[in-house]
Amino acid sequence: MASPLDVQNECRAHFPALNTGYIFADNAGGSQVGGSTAVRGVIDSSRAEYSVSVVSTKRATVDPQKAAAVLFNAASPEEVSFGSSSTMLVENLARAMEAGIKEGDEFIVSFADHEANVGPWVRLAARTKATLVPWNPRPVSPNSNPFNVELSTDDLKDLITSRTRLVAFTACSNILGAWTNPKEVAALVRKVGFEKGARIEICVDCVAYAPHRRIDVQDWDVEYAFFSYYKVYGSHVSVLYSRKASLDNSLTSLSHYFLKDYLKLQPGGPGYEVTYGTTGVLPYLLSLAGSGGAEKKSDGELLDMAFQRIAVHEEDLMRPIMGFLLSEEAQKAGVRIVGPESDKKGIRAPTISFVVVGQDGETKRFQSKNVVGKFDSRGGVGLSPSTNPYRDT
Repeated sequence: MASPLDVQNECRAHFPALNTGYIFADNAGGSQVGGSTAVRGVIDSSRAEYSVSVVSTKRATVDPQKAAAVLFNAASPEEVSFGSSSTMLVENLARAMEAGIKEGDEFIVSFADHEANVGPWVRLAARTKATLVPWNPRPVSPNSNPFNVELSTDDLKDLITSRTRLVAFTACSNILGAWTNPKEVAALVRKVGFEKGARIEICVDCVAYAPHRRIDVQDWDVEYAFFSYYKVYGSHVSVLYSRKASLDNSLTSLSHYFLKDYLKLQPGGPGYEVTYGTTGVLPYLLSLAGSGGAEKKSDGELLDMAFQRIAVHEEDLMRPIMGFLLSEEAQKAGVRIVGPESDKKGIRAPTISFVVVGQDGETKRFQSKNVVGKFDSRGGVGLSPSTNPYRDT
């Protein structure tokens, strides 16, 4: 059994901002940047603008790809592209895919995602006269809590047809807090797609997944996956995995005609100071594996160990919060959990949403901005209200 995380020494010590006394409570919106994040190092080591012949510039472009490839478990760093945000990367992906889309093609999109993995496919469908097919969450217990909903693979199976071209879904909904098993979903898509003669590619939103569990695109068998480094202790930049076969055969270039492979999706290139700033994330996560036999393990094995320890700690954090939100007192006050009513690490992430309803059980009694306003008036704590970027709220 993995040893418990020593949060004070193994975790908090890496984040200088936590020593200021200010409470950073906008956790799901973005993480703190670790002290090992390397933006300062690359700026100090080279004042030159981008040049393929400058050693520090090569390091600032190659090293981030190598580190991200480990976090994705990609077959090659050449399958990794960087961009300023996940929203931008998926928009680039959709535009690079456009030439291969035919009128009547179908995109299945899970409507429990952040807008980053919804909007680009909505716009691509409109431009190409393709059909958008929503994979909507279904109620689990509509009578007791209509907000307890989930994505069902039974529903997904019925949505796949011979015209299905893309399935885009979230590995973890950042509003429901629920896991979606990417390997299970991908296997279902492959099986049903084969039976119906469809050529289907899969795109997985890992933004709300990456801080909590290990990504494994090879084990999942997906063509595309992405996450935001600024939600995993890095600088404000995001990263996209594209399988080599898809880069070669499914995507046209958005860049200069002579740029190939992952560069197809990086028009103009990312800021290399910022991308180099992501290289501190992997060593930090590897350090959380603990000391037991770590020197004999691969990076992948160490990441597995680290995320196992993270999962146990997160479950400990969830238990008292969920205990209160599901208590008789909270239920009588109108509190309803959005997503799974569970504190188990195998069922949900520690991204917990809830509403407070009136006597009809559905009408919300107040908005999140009211809560934030109260804390803002006190000072010393950072919160932000939802700007409603979610399709299922």
